[in-house]
Amino acid sequence: MVYTLSYQMYKYEHGLSAAEQRAADVRAGEAAAALRDLRLRLGRHGADPARRTADATTASTRGLSGIR
Repeated sequence: MVYTLSYQMYKYEHGLSAAEQRAADVRAGEAAAALRDLRLRLGRHGADPARRTADATTASTRGLSGIR
């Protein structure tokens, strides 16, 4: 949903109503659950890009060392 800038400024200055805060909390919880599920589906390497890069570098080095 898109709100006008004046409405966004009003909400920033006056805060959210209790119902709006609950809805925002629900959306944040759903997003966190979706991210957790995605990480579980991707497994260990999907959750840690640094490790995935290190594994790929090690694998390519091993492959090149066998060529002589």
